[in-house]
Amino acid sequence: MPVTKSAKKKLRKDRNRKKENLKFTSEYKEALKKARKSPTAKNVSEAFKKIDKATKKNLIHKNKAGRLKSSLSKLTGSKKTAPSATKPKSKAK
Repeated sequence: MPVTKSAKKKLRKDRNRKKENLKFTSEYKEALKKARKSPTAKNVSEAFKKIDKATKKNLIHKNKAGRLKSSLSKLTGSKKTAPSATKPKSKAK
């Protein structure tokens, strides 16, 4: 157990942070499960929000968040495509 006053305060803060972190972690995992089970636009959007929030709070790495979001978007089948690079540009004369 902590002895000094500052160590006691740190222990209190750490316990509170742990509760918050567990809350956000469980929220994004539940949203992820729900989106994988029934990949509707609403469920996927909600999962994206929860994943982004967990990333912002440094609970998961940004690359993992990108990987999770990519796999979810593949489930929905909705692709947001950029303009084709192979399309020839018209030249003005």
